[in-house]
Amino acid sequence: MHWGYEEALVLKNMGIKGVPSPINKNYNWPGMYTPMAHQRETAEFLTLHKRAFCFDEQGLGKTAAASWAADYLMTLGRVKRVLIICPVSIMQAAWQQDLFKVLMHRTVGIAHGTKDKRTAVINSGCEFCIINYDGVLVVEEELRAAKFDLIIMDEGSYVKSAAAKRSKAIKRLIESDTRVWLMTGTPAAQSPEDAYGLAKLVSPERVPKFFGSWRDMVMQKISMYKWIPRARAKDIVHTALQPAIRHTKEECLDLPEMVVIDRNIPLTAQQTKYYKALKEQMLARAAGEEITAVNAAAMLNKLLQLSCGAVYHDAGGVIEFDVKPRLDALDDIIQESTDKVIIFAPFKHTIELLEKDLAARGYTTAVIDGDVAPTKRGVIFSAFQYQEDPKVIIIQPQAAAHGVTLTRASTVVWFGPTTSLEIYLQANARAHRNGQKNKVVVFHLQGSPAEAKLYKALSVRGAAHVELLDLYKEVMEI
Repeated sequence: MHWGYEEALVLKNMGIKGVPSPINKNYNWPGMYTPMAHQRETAEFLTLHKRAFCFDEQGLGKTAAASWAADYLMTLGRVKRVLIICPVSIMQAAWQQDLFKVLMHRTVGIAHGTKDKRTAVINSGCEFCIINYDGVLVVEEELRAAKFDLIIMDEGSYVKSAAAKRSKAIKRLIESDTRVWLMTGTPAAQSPEDAYGLAKLVSPERVPKFFGSWRDMVMQKISMYKWIPRARAKDIVHTALQPAIRHTKEECLDLPEMVVIDRNIPLTAQQTKYYKALKEQMLARAAGEEITAVNAAAMLNKLLQLSCGAVYHDAGGVIEFDVKPRLDALDDIIQESTDKVIIFAPFKHTIELLEKDLAARGYTTAVIDGDVAPTKRGVIFSAFQYQEDPKVIIIQPQAAAHGVTLTRASTVVWFGPTTSLEIYLQANARAHRNGQKNKVVVFHLQGSPAEAKLYKALSVRGAAHVELLDLYKEVMEI
């Protein structure tokens, strides 16, 4: 039997399980590709739930599924405008690009920059408005006036604290008739306490009014400063974070073997200033003389070093730059990963910076670079592959691109690109090889034109190598 939307909605509200959604039969899935089975299930689930959670793992196409669901509701006239709240790093690389691929007939705007720029986008009438979490605080009044019918929060760990200013601002946007969908691959990954903030925005009726009561429900105090989860904490969290849908990479065997995702993290003001100065210096140096491939590689390396946060100067020292946005984006990826994580970083000082930052954030880490002896490397690789710790391994790609199996990780992050296609492909194969049970997701972190050009070149698998001289010329022309 085929149910219409109204019939399916009534049956669902009556608590009848297994109600088929009308979206699959009635909906002409627009876009450049056909959704996979799990994406259709997620989209159908979201259409039938005004408030819902999507806990699909990384790389399973949550953004596309939510986009199709929103478009279907727009077609029915139940939704006019959608507000998407997500980290800066995925506003364009994930959401805008996916919307252009699957809903090219809809209008999309990114509300980022100055308050005036954000306001102009909000007031433009675009059907999908994308904004970062902290941006909500900047234009809260404008967002409230726009009265979005549907609010989608991606990477929900940003609102795990109900007391945070951003969480309170978003809560003020939600009215009784507002649809709210929250998406994250790792709900309450750090502690059962984290579920409280998520539930307060989507299913507040399922949790106590005050956080202290929730903490007493899911945590047990064993000393002055230490709390541990209660035996039933998982069940309590599961009940609070409903209605929800989840697919894992292991279940979705029809996915592509490896998913590559670009994460655009703009350079900081400090980096931008010196990137421009360094580029002008290179152009001046190149004037009137022939640039060889060796010189081009050296000059590009300087730009890549700056993008990653540390430049080696001629005297042998290191100049460090502020790369907090990139470090925060890396932290987001690690939190969203249910498995271990491999980070490839091309420069030794960048590796030192990463090791220090991740340790401060509470992650167990190990490092492999050219200075680590072969015997010690074996110990580190064995611990990563067969023991619980370390959670993260930071690798200089030249030091471990070949002959190593690291299938305990299904998330690979390039903190900065390598200039070798062979090393790039071999490095990704450390996780993507026999013995891997999950689909591998590879993230490219990029903020500068040099990085974007190099990642694009590395992604062209038909090339035998990256032409550094041509790449240098392209970067200098930007």
